[in-house]
Amino acid sequence: MTATVVDAGEARAATGPDAVGGAALTPQSLIRLDYFPPDPDLAPYITTFYLFRCDEAVIRDIQPASPGHLHVYLAGEGTLHFPGGRDERAHPVSLMGPMTAAAPFTVTGTFHTVGAVLAPLGWAALTGLHASENADRLLDAVTIFGPEAAAMGERVRALYAADPDGSGAAMAAEIAAFIRARLGPLPDKHVALVRATVDWMGTSLDPKVEDLYARLDYSPRQVQRLVACYFGSNPTHLARKYRATRVAALLAQPGIDDHAVAALTDHFYDQPHMIREIREFIGRTPARLGKGDAPILEAVVNVRNFVQIKPHIAPLPEDLAPVEKDADDA
Repeated sequence: MTATVVDAGEARAATGPDAVGGAALTPQSLIRLDYFPPDPDLAPYITTFYLFRCDEAVIRDIQPASPGHLHVYLAGEGTLHFPGGRDERAHPVSLMGPMTAAAPFTVTGTFHTVGAVLAPLGWAALTGLHASENADRLLDAVTIFGPEAAAMGERVRALYAADPDGSGAAMAAEIAAFIRARLGPLPDKHVALVRATVDWMGTSLDPKVEDLYARLDYSPRQVQRLVACYFGSNPTHLARKYRATRVAALLAQPGIDDHAVAALTDHFYDQPHMIREIREFIGRTPARLGKGDAPILEAVVNVRNFVQIKPHIAPLPEDLAPVEKDADDA
């Protein structure tokens, strides 16, 4: 069985064609995306730091469903186009809530931004906000953290102005220091719930909610509420989101064969259902995965995100994870 070919225009239609005006997305060759790992003490809270740069007059891409972000605009003015026709403009220092579905974005002017991807514990410890109540939103970090957020943004922009090509790690360190100073304590039982939810996600591409309930000393209603508070979605939606994301990552691997595609399709009702789910959460159809034309997409659906990067939000089940080679074997 092979994935049905659907062009990029149809993929955009699933998340709002008017948001990008029917125009083609910005080619990958025009975008630079660099990553910087967090220090060990921040690893439970931050998945990665990143620096995104594109010098086109208008930049169009799709933000897949993802955890929350804290990012500083270095240049450009951006707008996220959410499903249902709602648009939200980015702030000089923005706090993006967890994304429950893919959303196109448009940036005018040179687009340079640096930021941190927040793990569920990071979102909660840093912001103190209910993730579900702030999902699919772009918040002004100054209203959340006060004038110190604006000052941090200015320091980051000064570093970039002084050394645009070599300041990535220094900017990440500045954001890291801001986050580190504001991490609040979390209840031990809630930390255990988050870790149990991550472990549950790693048992299958399509884990059963009843299995999560069995792992926790909470009522099903409490589990629903607490998972939404930390992850931005209830367990059923969370499982759908990361089923689509992980299957997309596996489909994007070079050389995947028809047998493997068929096995992944078995985790859905049928192939059209798989295509719809991937399109809803990733913003592309399977035919567009791994084409090298969307760096944000490639970053989100890279298999290494579910195998190597800690902390895992939705690790690949062991029987599906690629074998990791030691450095001596690479």
